[in-house]
Amino acid sequence: MIKKDFPILRETVNGKPLVWFDNAATTQKPQSVIDRIAYFYEHENSNIHRAAHELAARASDAYEAAREKVKTFLNASSVNEIVFVRGATEGINLVAQSWGDHNLVAGDEIIVSNLEHHANIVPWKRLADKKGLKLRVIPVDDDGQILLDEYSKLLNSKTRLVAFTQVSNALGTVTPAKEIVKMAHAVGAKVLIDGAQSVSHMKVDVQDLNPDWLVFSGHKLFGPTGIGALYGKEELLNEMEPYQAGGNMIQDVTFEEIKYHKAPNRFEAGTGNIADAIGLGAAIDYVTKLGIDAIGQYEHQLLDYATKLLKEIPGVRLIGTAKNKASVLSFNLQGYTNDQVGQALNREGVAVRTGHHCAQPILRRMGVETTVRPSLAFYNTTEDVDTFIKTLWELKKVRF
Repeated sequence: MIKKDFPILRETVNGKPLVWFDNAATTQKPQSVIDRIAYFYEHENSNIHRAAHELAARASDAYEAAREKVKTFLNASSVNEIVFVRGATEGINLVAQSWGDHNLVAGDEIIVSNLEHHANIVPWKRLADKKGLKLRVIPVDDDGQILLDEYSKLLNSKTRLVAFTQVSNALGTVTPAKEIVKMAHAVGAKVLIDGAQSVSHMKVDVQDLNPDWLVFSGHKLFGPTGIGALYGKEELLNEMEPYQAGGNMIQDVTFEEIKYHKAPNRFEAGTGNIADAIGLGAAIDYVTKLGIDAIGQYEHQLLDYATKLLKEIPGVRLIGTAKNKASVLSFNLQGYTNDQVGQALNREGVAVRTGHHCAQPILRRMGVETTVRPSLAFYNTTEDVDTFIKTLWELKKVRF
């Protein structure tokens, strides 16, 4: 049973077995990832790329092997297209500062969708305010689905960048990513995809999708926190200005001139998060062994099971009812605040997220400020869902 691979899932909360339904916030880690990080510190710990001794070679080999695993996982053309960052947020900020700040001028337009996480809104809004850019928003329908006809109306010769999520963290909506990219490129715009919520649920092939950049976070892919990756087309990365400056990203330094490395090193200044990059590689190994298509199929069945049962509870309003969804269920329960629902679930060992999920614009579009958000992963079971549903029914019996 897959649950046995995740030691934290043997924990109890309030005397009850832990049911981890907060996967959109962060996923739990299999023993193989934990062991790989421990092995690094026990046998390989060294800085990388900078010494002739044995441990430096071991650490450098392991770090670059992890980059190769990310490249294969995303089907990138080259390891030079994979930059290690702290996570999706840093990846977006890197593009905003390294490309956006140096290439966009007053009057240029950036398009984002109404579904975005704050991490894919705030960097662009800050840049727009700084440089006199126009930020435009792709609307969604009442189910939380992108309106492609409205998107097409936003695109014009001033559109320089389209930045959007492949899967909404607040609603679970799967966006028509390939079509959005193609439409943006048709007017000469660059495209960034936020893949933080998609890479753990579905195959993400950057050669097929054809974005200019794609970002994701390791901790949402059963890997460590504080590590993620930015994919970027190699030629484009090499045209971009360095994001940070220091060691590891330079070819030569004099007081008169600095020569930078090409990608990816030009964007990896200083000592990186070596151990957790290697841990991310181990997480990709684990997911690859299970099979991302099998994961997606199982999670879809579990989502359908949970959705059907949730809809049967009187007073539940499901927020986000797109036809194509990943494993997120946002809802409100009549008669209770979202925090009260979350606390009741916690008493039964069920961990869910309550709040605005760093996605206030889309929740307000749906007419709410906050939701309860259970989010599923492949180690969850129908029994976990039953515990969750049973608790909600008991809440209804108390009030009505």
